[in-house]
Amino acid sequence: MARVAFKMRLKPGCEAIYQEKHDAVWPEVAALIRRTGIRNYSIHRLGLDLFAYYETDEPTAPLATGGAIDPVQRDWWLMMEPYMEYNDDHTPTIWPMTEMFYQE
Repeated sequence: MARVAFKMRLKPGCEAIYQEKHDAVWPEVAALIRRTGIRNYSIHRLGLDLFAYYETDEPTAPLATGGAIDPVQRDWWLMMEPYMEYNDDHTPTIWPMTEMFYQE
């Protein structure tokens, strides 16, 4: 099993709308996450920084590697673009994090 963590960043003033969008996450997005084998997915916020974590048995799944993007994922990302720091290709800017310690 792989444990994946990364950081993203909100644009100033977008904290509330980001929370609102995730409180009403599209059922298609939740289904895509499950379908790609991702579990225990959580996102935490400190100021404008978002820290995401999930577990997967398939670390090569597109959501984990930035591979081929499902249309549902692409539509979600396009909808979220005004609220977060993004790359020129309309994907969220992601800073991968390295696991430094784990205890089960």
